[in-house]
Amino acid sequence: MFKDYNMNQVILPLDFEMKLQKNDIAYTIHDLVEQIPDKAFSVFLHETGCPPYHPRMMMKVILCAYTQSVFSGRKIESLLKDSVRMMWLAQGYEPSYRTINRFRVNEEVQELLRQCFVQFRCQLVKEELIDQEAIFIDGTKIEANANKFTFVWRKAIEKYSANLVEKSNQLYDELLANEIIPEIERESTEELSTKELEKVVEKLEKTVEGYDKQIEESKDVSKRKQLRSARKTPKKYRKQFKDYVARKQKYEKDRLIFEARNSYSKTDHDATFMRMKDDYMNNGQLKAGYNVQIATEGQYTLAYDVFPNPTDVRTFTPFLDKIEESFFELPTYIVADAWYGSEQNYEDVRINRERIPLITYNRYRKEKTKKYKQDPFNTMNWAYDEASDSFRCPNDKKVAFQYLSNRTGKDDFTRSFKVYECEDCSDCPLRSHCTKAKEGNNRKIYYNEKWEQQKAYTKQQLSEKETGKIYGKRKIDVEPVFGFLKANLRFTRMSVRGKKKVENELGFAFMAVNLRKYTAKHAHGATNPENNPTKKDSDHLPKMIGIFFVILASYVPASLIEGFDFIPELF
Repeated sequence: MFKDYNMNQVILPLDFEMKLQKNDIAYTIHDLVEQIPDKAFSVFLHETGCPPYHPRMMMKVILCAYTQSVFSGRKIESLLKDSVRMMWLAQGYEPSYRTINRFRVNEEVQELLRQCFVQFRCQLVKEELIDQEAIFIDGTKIEANANKFTFVWRKAIEKYSANLVEKSNQLYDELLANEIIPEIERESTEELSTKELEKVVEKLEKTVEGYDKQIEESKDVSKRKQLRSARKTPKKYRKQFKDYVARKQKYEKDRLIFEARNSYSKTDHDATFMRMKDDYMNNGQLKAGYNVQIATEGQYTLAYDVFPNPTDVRTFTPFLDKIEESFFELPTYIVADAWYGSEQNYEDVRINRERIPLITYNRYRKEKTKKYKQDPFNTMNWAYDEASDSFRCPNDKKVAFQYLSNRTGKDDFTRSFKVYECEDCSDCPLRSHCTKAKEGNNRKIYYNEKWEQQKAYTKQQLSEKETGKIYGKRKIDVEPVFGFLKANLRFTRMSVRGKKKVENELGFAFMAVNLRKYTAKHAHGATNPENNPTKKDSDHLPKMIGIFFVILASYVPASLIEGFDFIPELF
């Protein structure tokens, strides 16, 4: 069971709710968390021990603190003693900073946050604040709670690991050549595994122990001196191989932490070093951080996710999967900027999800310029003969189709190119302007037919009035959310470590931004108590009269109180 927590019961002394303003953000937080189904909180129940604080109360308290730009557990604890809205939401309870910190990084809280976003979106749809026509996707990088110079690079680990393999093989061959230890069974002749290195250390230990035993048993001084001299070599090898074992284990552990990344931080293994906009060294120094992706509509964050890789293009497909799986069904239009424009992403949205992508690509704006369209050396402006499947270069040479080429990227997506080659570029007077190929090589064209079709489709969609208007909303819809988060809320750095914990904290932060915007919008529209269904002036009257008669009953006989005929009408 939980500790008693009832927001509908009158408490003495006077309820803190009476001190709050009509459109206080505490009411919005209260209404949102109360919409979460009761079964979502059942996982927090304990069968033994002291009853825990109610998860609803903890959610309200943390959300309220984040809306006030308070992210520290100790400062949240202080707010519970100073802030009226926090006192009301907590109903007099004062959880410690340890309890607050443990709760907000709990894995089960992620489901509560998901429910918050789902319920909040339903409320926006009900009030017609969003039209569910499109979602706007963008990303930003937020600094991790990691020390500045704790980077570990994949290339460095691979380099040191290769040197270790070379040196360990060389020393092992020396041991066998000098007959210091017998040969061990090996799985591969190219590299000694960690277990094989440990076997080498064990055999060297036995060799050293044999020398130690001979030295103890011998009473001849000269012989003991010779044995000590002979023992130095295996002891030296033993020390080196112990170092190799430790380094080998470290490199294997590093590879597991890296996964598909090129770097990680020693103080937050899930953080990746990436380039940030704020550079404290002014030299392009990378900082440990996370790539945060959000989907918005009406400047409200409807879904979010966290990725370790710094490039947005590789986060697009998994983020859409997360939206469909955890938040809501995708609308008709998916809007994003040029960083998401790729053949794989276009194909995923159009074919797999049957939606319309309004996503530009890197050269979209350049291809619309007059200079690009009139450039004679631009292959897109060359005359094409469909019958012979060839182009004509500016020197009127035939550039014919030669073969197909397939390229597979890091994301395991394969792109197909048609390769065209000019018949002869040797004596061309325009060669220096047309190609950078070495002497003796002809100009080649790598033409991706599917990509060109996707580009044409994108140009057509963005040129239409309706879809062009939707894409035009992108900058004023998704970009301000990051401004609200970093400038208004002052959330610029994580206060927890680890991807799961970071996801929870970002959920609180983005929901805090939503609640502040939602409350401000309703506050401007509420000119009288009827516009605020959460609290009206008349709501306090029954409670105040009820408290009055509870106190009155202690001093006045019951027979006199029964004479008040209007009491039953109030309760």
